[in-house]
Amino acid sequence: MALARSRALVLAVALACASLAAHAAPPIEQQMTPEQFKAAGLNKLSPQELASLNTWLGRTIETETAKAAVAAKKKVEDENRGFFNFGSSEPVKSAITGEFRGFAMGRTYTLDNGQVWRQIDEASLAGVRKTHPEVVISPSVIGNAWYMGIKGYGTRAKVMRVK
Repeated sequence: MALARSRALVLAVALACASLAAHAAPPIEQQMTPEQFKAAGLNKLSPQELASLNTWLGRTIETETAKAAVAAKKKVEDENRGFFNFGSSEPVKSAITGEFRGFAMGRTYTLDNGQVWRQIDEASLAGVRKTHPEVVISPSVIGNAWYMGIKGYGTRAKVMRVK
């Protein structure tokens, strides 16, 4: 259900932005009252200058709308990374907050980026104590499995994002 909600949110943002871009804004002289138009000094522009200004405004709105759509999509994907794959093979790179005491089934690992992951396999890395180690959590090639690796160690543990 959460997956459907996130996908729906990404789709809604993309459609809203595309809709804004598709419906070019009316010319500036139609967006302003005659008083605002005159107060801004736009009444002094020639028809060619006014047309040029409207063209520039249209391009700017389209460009900014496209940037906003990309940023909104990235934000949704980043915030939900680990819960859903979104078809990306980009790993999560961060560091464990506090001390890492090795891998063990059921342990939770809180990252500097605020994400919390729980180990769901039997991988072991006993006897390790490391403060604030760098981690890379990579998605599997197939399915929605994620694997955490600690910088400097070859062992990886299967993890599931819980927050």
